[in-house]
Amino acid sequence: MSQTRFAFVKAQWHADIVDRAFAGFQNSLGGEAIDVFDVPGALELPLMALKLAATGRYDAIACCAFVVDGGIYRHDFVSSAVVDGLVRVGLDSGVPILSVVLTPHHYQETEHHTAIFRDHFYAKGQEAGQGARVVVDAHKQI
Repeated sequence: MSQTRFAFVKAQWHADIVDRAFAGFQNSLGGEAIDVFDVPGALELPLMALKLAATGRYDAIACCAFVVDGGIYRHDFVSSAVVDGLVRVGLDSGVPILSVVLTPHHYQETEHHTAIFRDHFYAKGQEAGQGARVVVDAHKQI
């Protein structure tokens, strides 16, 4: 039986926050094999997930982004498009796709807000890792 392998794709906008989710994901999975991929922003996550799923190398793929209201367009539109795309990738490929795409109601680039979201992303990364392990184990039983 081959080793379980995970992919973790992370958007580089607000990398100081997003990288914390990877740290939590990695921590929750211990010594599991995890390949990490960076993409410029949230909208690039579904396509990267699709390409990774198509390789057949990954038992599950987690995708992470921090989508904030930049004032140009509504951040909820971006989040919705990204999460819808990730769900589609999972359904079309049969590879479990976990989303750590988070969209705060209010975010200001202050030390206080950044610290709060860095901690939150770490916790969400841990939850995604735990979820990845559960879903992979469940899929192996089918």
